[in-house]
Amino acid sequence: MDAEHFLPFRKSAVISLCAEELPDAERASFLEFARLLAALLHHRFHVRGDSVLDAYQLVDPAEDERTIRAATPRDRAAARATVERELVALAEAADFTRIDAAEIERSFAEHSLVKVRLEIDDDDIDTAMFFRRGVAQRTEKVKWLYGLRRRSVEFTSYSKVLVYIAFTERPQATADRPNGGVLLKMFQNVPRNDLEMLYPRVRVRMRPLDKLLIGVPAVISGIIVLVTKLIASLGLLVLLLAFWLGLREESVLLDQTALVTLGAGVAAFGGYLVRQFSKFKNRKITLMKTLSEHLYFRNLDNDAGVFHHLLDAAEESEVKETILAYHFLRTADRPLTAAALDQRVENWFRARWETTFDFEIGGGLRTLRELELLTEDDDGTLGAVALPEAKQRLDRRWDNLFRADIPISSAASAGS
Repeated sequence: MDAEHFLPFRKSAVISLCAEELPDAERASFLEFARLLAALLHHRFHVRGDSVLDAYQLVDPAEDERTIRAATPRDRAAARATVERELVALAEAADFTRIDAAEIERSFAEHSLVKVRLEIDDDDIDTAMFFRRGVAQRTEKVKWLYGLRRRSVEFTSYSKVLVYIAFTERPQATADRPNGGVLLKMFQNVPRNDLEMLYPRVRVRMRPLDKLLIGVPAVISGIIVLVTKLIASLGLLVLLLAFWLGLREESVLLDQTALVTLGAGVAAFGGYLVRQFSKFKNRKITLMKTLSEHLYFRNLDNDAGVFHHLLDAAEESEVKETILAYHFLRTADRPLTAAALDQRVENWFRARWETTFDFEIGGGLRTLRELELLTEDDDGTLGAVALPEAKQRLDRRWDNLFRADIPISSAASAGS
């Protein structure tokens, strides 16, 4: 797979790594700049979160919250469009990658790490979106030879998987098939070949091995029951059938011994069928238990909580990208192009921290440009505003944040 945009360092770690490269006299000032920048971006995402959560409340109302007016179908349709648009945007901002249909189909075809065969019921699914973040190769011990031994299996795992399912509007709703609505979940440590387990409605199907484990012993035990319990009863039944069909003239005497023999044989055969059916049901229950435990320990968040998770992750990602872009532009010995800046950040993490990722330079530069912390020359090279001036501009923006909606240009000219 291509390198991900996700940088596996916390925001505080990235700020500390940049600060450690600065002279002692600049370190405290840079940390103050980083705190101001983080506070401004936090407010921006707070406002954005309120908007998307209001829309999500119309799409999937919380049972413990009341609404001031009933939503119309048009309101819900507009809210769902907002939810889906913001979900995609926030997922991308949080460095999630959209899982395409080919990758999902491959997970259905390949061998699952959990020994469960599934069939998806997608008749009522209108829209399905899967996102992943944090691709890693892992090794896990799995049972082999009917649990007698264990072997190591290497597989691709996703640190986090985001699932969005929107259901089709139906004339009549039931408990298991709701009318419209959405399902939003986030999972962690999901093997790539187990993506089908994350669908909301799946049916457990017997694998060929499961059928053999039940079928072969059933055939053997059936033969034993037939030979030891039913042979006398079958002979009696054959004679009765031949007499009733006119193939035998001599009548069959049904005395007490014959009736007892016949009843014992039928009871034995009935008990055998009940035992085999119970084995089949118990095997299916075991598979369902395996599936439930697999999902339970991997479930990370649900419903509106997923948006809170995404907002935090997107905010942290934007702070990291902006800090890195500003730091490397400011400490460069000459103006840099966007491509050169991108390469410089990636090389620094690869050389010093053995971390490979695809730095998303566009997000950091866009934020610097919006906050007027970026200088751009006619030849396309970029630079950063000096640290004291950058702090003043952020401080003015923070002071004016709750006064009025002052345009960026006006706020900048007011302090000059």
